[in-house]
Amino acid sequence: METDSMGRMLTEATIENMEDLWAAKRALIPEQSVRRVSVPDALVDTGATLLSLPTRIIRRLGLEQTASKRVTSSIAASEAAIYSAVRLTIQGRSCTMDVVEVPDEVPMLVGQIPLEHLDLVVDLRSRTLIGNPAHGGEHVYELH
Repeated sequence: METDSMGRMLTEATIENMEDLWAAKRALIPEQSVRRVSVPDALVDTGATLLSLPTRIIRRLGLEQTASKRVTSSIAASEAAIYSAVRLTIQGRSCTMDVVEVPDEVPMLVGQIPLEHLDLVVDLRSRTLIGNPAHGGEHVYELH
């Protein structure tokens, strides 16, 4: 994890096609056929809500559009395509997330919901992504 010259927090992330993972688990395809992408510079954006992927990554993963939702951004309100689930892995922690499509000129965005799902928080002092200190740094789900 690092911060770039503009002070934005970047992290390495791996995204895998869930349908491929299920097919590999059922021995319908070999494990090496699972479509996955490693992104060395995913932007951690606590102002964003979901996991957003550029169109080129969605195509590489072979994801299917499942819906269209109204979204707001710093530019304007619009519609965005929602795609089938992926497995997102950051710092050895994984979760299943639907994907919002963003244009190719926008970086991969890791928003607040994936961060909460992975029990990761932004440490503003060190400007790093860390395991939630409220849980001793462990990956814990709260049920209340």
